[in-house]
Amino acid sequence: MSKSNMNVRRLSIRALLVVLAMVLSYIESQIIIGTMVPGMKLGLTNLVVMVALYRLDEKEAIIINIIRILLVGFTFGSVFSIAYSMAGGVLSGIVMILLKRTNKVGMTSVSVAGGISHNVGQIIVAMIVTKTSSIIYYLLVLWVTGIFAGVVVGILSAQVVKRLPKHFN
Repeated sequence: MSKSNMNVRRLSIRALLVVLAMVLSYIESQIIIGTMVPGMKLGLTNLVVMVALYRLDEKEAIIINIIRILLVGFTFGSVFSIAYSMAGGVLSGIVMILLKRTNKVGMTSVSVAGGISHNVGQIIVAMIVTKTSSIIYYLLVLWVTGIFAGVVVGILSAQVVKRLPKHFN
């Protein structure tokens, strides 16, 4: 395969992952999980980030997630939704990368840590926006949902990565 064809293939795969993350984000926004935990989502888009992290590389996983956050925010959200998503996405990306580098935990644990740290990033932004730290208690609720979602996404991610062709990159 020529270098030009390789570059087109690489770009196409990355673009496909961004679009897949956007579609999952939209689907997720249509799923009402319940009013017991406002703001709780399944974190389906993290599936794409996990695939990129384990089958591409760390830098590309972060770039794909940032592009997805910006595109979804500008298409379906607002400046505030972008700020919340960006804080959660960047913090969870950093945490997942650091954990993956240890080679001591599996994909499910990396995903759970990503889900929890995403919630932490969002609560930090909420505390800055509202100028109060009293909402930090909400982290306990979000951690429970983050753990559950992280386990589900981690198991799914492991299955997807295992089934991707070896030359997927």
